[in-house]
Amino acid sequence: MANKRNLKKDIDYLVYEVVSDCFAVMTVNPGEKGDKVTGIVSDAVKLRNELFARVNHPDGKKNPGLVKKYYNGIRLDLIKGIDSLFERISAVAKS
Repeated sequence: MANKRNLKKDIDYLVYEVVSDCFAVMTVNPGEKGDKVTGIVSDAVKLRNELFARVNHPDGKKNPGLVKKYYNGIRLDLIKGIDSLFERISAVAKS
């Protein structure tokens, strides 16, 4: 298992990419899709804060097997959350 610091860096990097794409969509389409895009940015920040809280407070600290499962679950939630945010950005950009 990688350390918590690298997991936090991955979370920050992926959320930054989502926010960056949101700002790109807002730059290309000023005024038209601002509300939808700001909602996506807000959801990305909420996801980041939620995942950071989970990383900082693991369950089953004394059992290494449970801790590994716990962090793998966080990684899966990160990938699913980021994927859904990118799909939402794509839908807004297409419309």
